[in-house]
Amino acid sequence: MDDFDRMKKRLLKNPEFKKLHAETRPEFEIARMVIRARIERGLTQKQLADKLHTRQSVISRVEGANTTPSLSFLKRLAAAFNTTLQVQFK
Repeated sequence: MDDFDRMKKRLLKNPEFKKLHAETRPEFEIARMVIRARIERGLTQKQLADKLHTRQSVISRVEGANTTPSLSFLKRLAAAFNTTLQVQFK
């Protein structure tokens, strides 16, 4: 277990932190998926932004989990990545 995992485990014992962590999880999952898909396709943030007819700063905010993308934006991302969008409730 590395230092990050130990710190996260310790922080998750705090009920307030645990609640905030759970509330922001979807944004971080989206960010991780967008980064992975973009890198796998060899695209820069600027190139992806151009495909979506948006600005690089928008991609940066999504990848930094600093915004919650709309469903229409996620559909555009899926099309740009030549994939399908799947939404699940677990």
